[in-house]
Amino acid sequence: MSDLTPLSQLGEFGLIRRLQRDITLTQPSTILGIGDDAAILAPPAGQEVVVTTDLLVEGVHFDLSFSPLKHLGFKAVAVNVSDVAAMFATPTQIVVGLSLPSRFTVEAVEELYAGMRLACEAYGVDLVGGDTTGSRGGLVISVTALGQVEAGKAVRRSGGRPTDILCVTGDLGGAYLGLQVLEREKQAFLADPETQPELDNYNYVVQRQLKPEARLDIVHELRELGVQPTAMLDISDGLASEVLHMCAASGTGARVFSEYLPLANPTLEAAAEFNLDPITAALNGGEDYELLFTIPVADHAKIKNHPDITVIGHLTEQNDAVNLITKAGQAVPLRAQGFNHF
Repeated sequence: MSDLTPLSQLGEFGLIRRLQRDITLTQPSTILGIGDDAAILAPPAGQEVVVTTDLLVEGVHFDLSFSPLKHLGFKAVAVNVSDVAAMFATPTQIVVGLSLPSRFTVEAVEELYAGMRLACEAYGVDLVGGDTTGSRGGLVISVTALGQVEAGKAVRRSGGRPTDILCVTGDLGGAYLGLQVLEREKQAFLADPETQPELDNYNYVVQRQLKPEARLDIVHELRELGVQPTAMLDISDGLASEVLHMCAASGTGARVFSEYLPLANPTLEAAAEFNLDPITAALNGGEDYELLFTIPVADHAKIKNHPDITVIGHLTEQNDAVNLITKAGQAVPLRAQGFNHF
């Protein structure tokens, strides 16, 4: 007999009460969290509030055959924190909406929330509310994140200027290669259910796909260095797409140098195994959740020795277009070929 609890046994309010037990509030701006018709927040004077929301839909954004629920819960929070960080803001609260298929058990939802709580602890965020409902299809997770930033200090994607230096955090392409590994192992399992997944040699790229980290650390470090980016956004749909978004909003062109794109050794090794161009994975793979930002040339000395920031090019006048500069010096128009939501 199964020890798992069907959702119908607790009902919506019973489930909410059970999930609420382990939630701790830490933000001074949180006046009231879960338990009323709405949360109450009080941002400090002189702070502006940023708000972002993200949907994760089963079969579109994730596959439960290889996405552990705890990892998925963490990722659902991290991708929203990443958007807040991309505004040069500090995340403070989230609200979570879940549409749950009847096949889910109470224990499965608790596992999902355990991952969310881990992310909330990691990023200093309060979970202050949300909603749960049934689903006749797959699992749907909706997270809305709020953050705070000093008035006038939010960084938009439209602030880039010609000659600004183009920077990225971390390394690129790993999440896409991790997805290739997971898809291959899924197909092997479907062909032979006795097959055990072989993931030991791919820990880095698989982790990049299943449990990405929002680069809130870089936001804090840039502030400490006295660097105010002129434009910034996170890399969710591929570097090429994000550079084009930035240039369109800022009214500039750009030169991105392929030889400077940061690629981790595990990504290069996996790309070779799958016979994929790692530069293409970096430009169009998506889901790296690193930060793409620009800074004035005068600030270059402040970040040039940072181990997790790479200068990949610079912005230009708009009539220069947006080009990838190959190792041979050839200018190739940058094209967005990343994830298409529709």
